[in-house]
Amino acid sequence: MVPGELLAEGDYGVGSYTYRENGRIYSITIGIVEYKKGVIRVVPLQGPYIPKVGDVVIGIVTDFLPTAYVLDINSHYKAVLQASEFVPPRKSVLTEDLAKYLDIGETMVCKVAKFDKYSDALLTCRDKDLGRLIDGRLIKINPAKIPRLIGRKGSMVNLIKKETGCKIIVGQNGYIWIKGKEPKLEDLAEKAIRKVEQEAHTSGLTQQIQSMLQVEKGG
Repeated sequence: MVPGELLAEGDYGVGSYTYRENGRIYSITIGIVEYKKGVIRVVPLQGPYIPKVGDVVIGIVTDFLPTAYVLDINSHYKAVLQASEFVPPRKSVLTEDLAKYLDIGETMVCKVAKFDKYSDALLTCRDKDLGRLIDGRLIKINPAKIPRLIGRKGSMVNLIKKETGCKIIVGQNGYIWIKGKEPKLEDLAEKAIRKVEQEAHTSGLTQQIQSMLQVEKGG
Protein backbone atom coordinates (compact mmCIF):
# COMPACT_ATOMS: atom_id res chain seq x y z
CA MET A 1 0.00 0.00 0.00
CA VAL A 2 1.06 3.60 -0.60
CA PRO A 3 -0.31 6.85 0.92
CA GLY A 4 -3.72 7.71 -0.49
CA GLU A 5 -4.39 4.27 -1.96
CA LEU A 6 -7.97 3.01 -1.70
CA LEU A 7 -8.20 0.05 0.67
CA ALA A 8 -11.91 -0.67 0.99
CA GLU A 9 -15.44 0.63 0.58
CA GLY A 10 -18.35 -0.03 2.88
CA ASP A 11 -19.03 -0.64 6.54
CA TYR A 12 -15.52 -1.42 7.79
CA GLY A 13 -13.81 -0.14 10.90
CA VAL A 14 -10.94 2.29 10.46
CA GLY A 15 -7.73 0.94 11.99
CA SER A 16 -4.23 2.33 12.43
CA TYR A 17 -2.63 4.25 9.57
CA THR A 18 -5.91 4.55 7.63
CA TYR A 19 -8.61 7.19 7.21
CA ARG A 20 -12.18 7.32 5.92
CA GLU A 21 -13.46 9.75 3.31
CA ASN A 22 -16.88 9.60 1.63
CA GLY A 23 -17.42 6.03 2.77
CA ARG A 24 -14.06 4.87 1.50
CA ILE A 25 -10.98 3.86 3.52
CA TYR A 26 -7.51 4.95 2.41
CA SER A 27 -3.94 4.31 3.54
CA ILE A 28 -1.94 7.14 5.11
CA THR A 29 1.46 5.41 4.87
CA ILE A 30 3.49 2.84 2.95
CA GLY A 31 2.72 -0.58 4.38
CA ILE A 32 0.86 -3.87 4.28
CA VAL A 33 -2.92 -3.89 4.60
CA GLU A 34 -4.53 -6.19 7.16
CA TYR A 35 -8.18 -7.07 7.77
CA LYS A 36 -9.24 -8.39 11.16
CA LYS A 37 -12.65 -8.50 12.86
CA GLY A 38 -14.16 -6.00 10.46
CA VAL A 39 -11.33 -3.49 10.82
CA ILE A 40 -8.96 -2.38 8.07
CA ARG A 41 -5.49 -1.31 9.13
CA VAL A 42 -2.06 -0.81 7.59
CA VAL A 43 1.18 -2.11 9.07
CA PRO A 44 3.80 0.52 8.16
CA LEU A 45 7.05 -0.55 6.53
CA GLN A 46 9.10 2.28 7.98
CA GLY A 47 9.21 4.59 10.98
CA PRO A 48 10.74 4.87 14.49
CA TYR A 49 9.61 2.91 17.53
CA ILE A 50 7.11 4.71 19.74
CA PRO A 51 6.52 2.96 23.10
CA LYS A 52 3.07 1.57 23.83
CA VAL A 53 1.86 0.24 27.18
CA GLY A 54 1.99 -3.55 27.15
CA ASP A 55 4.68 -3.83 24.48
CA VAL A 56 7.45 -6.34 25.10
CA VAL A 57 10.75 -4.62 24.34
CA ILE A 58 14.42 -5.46 24.56
CA GLY A 59 16.64 -2.81 26.10
CA ILE A 60 20.33 -2.23 26.78
CA VAL A 61 21.39 -0.62 30.06
CA THR A 62 23.18 2.65 29.24
CA ASP A 63 23.17 4.70 32.46
CA PHE A 64 22.14 4.94 36.12
CA LEU A 65 19.78 7.32 37.88
CA PRO A 66 19.71 7.62 41.70
CA THR A 67 17.01 4.95 41.95
CA ALA A 68 16.71 3.50 38.46
CA TYR A 69 18.42 2.21 35.34
CA VAL A 70 18.25 3.93 31.95
CA LEU A 71 17.80 1.62 28.95
CA ASP A 72 18.19 2.14 25.23
CA ILE A 73 15.04 0.78 23.57
CA ASN A 74 15.78 2.01 20.03
CA SER A 75 13.49 5.01 20.39
CA HIS A 76 13.64 8.79 20.60
CA TYR A 77 12.27 8.30 24.12
CA LYS A 78 14.36 7.13 27.07
CA ALA A 79 13.26 4.10 29.05
CA VAL A 80 13.57 3.75 32.81
CA LEU A 81 13.59 0.57 34.89
CA GLN A 82 13.18 1.07 38.63
CA ALA A 83 16.10 -0.33 40.64
CA SER A 84 13.63 -1.68 43.21
CA GLU A 85 12.90 -4.49 40.75
CA PHE A 86 16.48 -5.76 41.24
CA VAL A 87 17.72 -4.51 44.59
CA PRO A 88 16.61 -6.81 47.47
CA PRO A 89 13.77 -5.39 49.62
CA ARG A 90 15.99 -5.04 52.71
CA LYS A 91 18.53 -2.96 50.78
CA SER A 92 18.19 0.76 50.06
CA VAL A 93 18.31 1.71 46.40
CA LEU A 94 19.77 5.07 47.45
CA THR A 95 22.84 3.58 49.10
CA GLU A 96 23.42 0.43 47.05
CA ASP A 97 25.79 0.26 44.09
CA LEU A 98 23.23 -0.39 41.35
CA ALA A 99 25.88 -1.87 39.06
CA LYS A 100 26.12 -4.87 41.41
CA TYR A 101 22.67 -5.94 40.30
CA LEU A 102 22.48 -4.76 36.68
CA ASP A 103 25.42 -3.21 34.88
CA ILE A 104 25.86 -1.01 31.83
CA GLY A 105 25.80 -3.04 28.61
CA GLU A 106 23.55 -5.78 29.96
CA THR A 107 20.50 -6.70 27.92
CA MET A 108 16.99 -6.99 29.32
CA VAL A 109 13.62 -8.06 28.00
CA CYS A 110 10.96 -5.89 29.63
CA LYS A 111 7.41 -4.69 29.23
CA VAL A 112 6.29 -1.08 28.85
CA ALA A 113 4.33 -0.39 32.05
CA LYS A 114 3.63 3.31 31.57
CA PHE A 115 4.17 5.87 28.82
CA ASP A 116 2.97 9.17 27.49
CA LYS A 117 4.66 11.39 24.92
CA TYR A 118 5.63 13.94 27.57
CA SER A 119 7.77 11.66 29.73
CA ASP A 120 10.11 8.67 29.63
CA ALA A 121 8.80 5.13 29.20
CA LEU A 122 8.57 3.20 32.48
CA LEU A 123 9.54 -0.45 32.13
CA THR A 124 8.99 -3.52 34.26
CA CYS A 125 10.59 -6.95 34.18
CA ARG A 126 8.52 -8.61 36.88
CA ASP A 127 6.19 -10.57 34.60
CA LYS A 128 6.80 -14.12 33.40
CA ASP A 129 9.48 -14.58 30.72
CA LEU A 130 10.98 -11.14 31.35
CA GLY A 131 14.42 -10.34 32.75
CA ARG A 132 18.12 -10.48 31.92
CA LEU A 133 19.23 -12.04 28.64
CA ILE A 134 22.43 -14.09 28.88
CA ASP A 135 24.77 -14.78 25.94
CA GLY A 136 23.26 -15.06 22.46
CA ARG A 137 23.35 -12.15 20.05
CA LEU A 138 21.32 -8.98 19.68
CA ILE A 139 20.36 -7.64 16.27
CA LYS A 140 18.27 -4.66 15.21
CA ILE A 141 15.74 -4.28 12.40
CA ASN A 142 13.28 -1.56 11.43
CA PRO A 143 10.57 -1.61 14.15
CA ALA A 144 7.90 -1.21 11.47
CA LYS A 145 8.86 -4.65 10.11
CA ILE A 146 8.27 -6.45 13.42
CA PRO A 147 4.63 -7.44 12.67
CA ARG A 148 5.83 -9.07 9.43
CA LEU A 149 8.59 -10.93 11.29
CA ILE A 150 6.15 -12.22 13.88
CA GLY A 151 3.61 -13.19 11.24
CA ARG A 152 0.00 -14.16 11.69
CA LYS A 153 -0.33 -15.85 15.10
CA GLY A 154 3.45 -16.05 15.30
CA SER A 155 3.77 -18.12 12.11
CA MET A 156 6.93 -16.51 10.71
CA VAL A 157 9.06 -16.31 13.85
CA ASN A 158 7.94 -19.78 14.95
CA LEU A 159 9.04 -21.14 11.57
CA ILE A 160 12.51 -19.63 12.01
CA LYS A 161 12.73 -21.01 15.55
CA LYS A 162 11.72 -24.49 14.40
CA GLU A 163 14.08 -24.65 11.42
CA THR A 164 17.12 -23.28 13.28
CA GLY A 165 16.48 -24.59 16.79
CA CYS A 166 17.27 -21.12 18.15
CA LYS A 167 15.61 -19.31 20.98
CA ILE A 168 14.36 -16.00 19.58
CA ILE A 169 12.82 -13.10 21.48
CA VAL A 170 11.34 -10.35 19.35
CA GLY A 171 11.03 -6.90 20.89
CA GLN A 172 8.36 -4.63 19.49
CA ASN A 173 11.08 -1.95 19.41
CA GLY A 174 13.09 -3.69 16.69
CA TYR A 175 15.70 -5.39 18.90
CA ILE A 176 15.79 -9.16 18.51
CA TRP A 177 17.71 -11.63 20.69
CA ILE A 178 18.89 -14.92 19.19
CA LYS A 179 20.52 -17.82 21.02
CA GLY A 180 21.41 -21.07 19.29
CA LYS A 181 23.34 -24.23 20.07
CA GLU A 182 26.14 -23.03 17.78
CA PRO A 183 27.04 -19.79 16.00
CA LYS A 184 26.16 -21.06 12.52
CA LEU A 185 22.57 -21.64 13.60
CA GLU A 186 22.42 -18.10 14.96
CA ASP A 187 23.86 -16.93 11.63
CA LEU A 188 21.10 -18.78 9.79
CA ALA A 189 18.37 -17.34 12.00
CA GLU A 190 19.77 -13.84 11.51
CA LYS A 191 19.94 -14.34 7.74
CA ALA A 192 16.26 -15.33 7.70
CA ILE A 193 15.30 -12.33 9.83
CA ARG A 194 17.22 -9.97 7.55
CA LYS A 195 15.44 -11.42 4.54
CA VAL A 196 12.07 -10.80 6.19
CA GLU A 197 13.09 -7.21 6.92
CA GLN A 198 14.23 -6.57 3.35
CA GLU A 199 11.34 -8.33 1.62
CA ALA A 200 8.50 -7.64 4.05
CA HIS A 201 6.31 -6.31 1.24
CA THR A 202 6.47 -9.46 -0.90
CA SER A 203 3.83 -12.19 -1.02
CA GLY A 204 4.61 -15.84 -0.31
CA LEU A 205 7.45 -14.81 1.98
CA THR A 206 6.84 -17.55 4.55
CA GLN A 207 7.33 -20.25 1.94
CA GLN A 208 10.46 -18.50 0.67
CA ILE A 209 11.95 -18.36 4.16
CA GLN A 210 11.15 -22.02 4.80
CA SER A 211 12.76 -23.09 1.53
CA MET A 212 15.85 -20.96 2.18
CA LEU A 213 16.33 -22.38 5.68
CA GLN A 214 15.91 -25.97 4.55
CA VAL A 215 18.36 -25.52 1.66
CA GLU A 216 20.92 -23.79 3.91
CA LYS A 217 20.69 -26.55 6.51
CA GLY A 218 20.98 -29.20 3.82
CA GLY A 219 24.10 -27.50 2.49
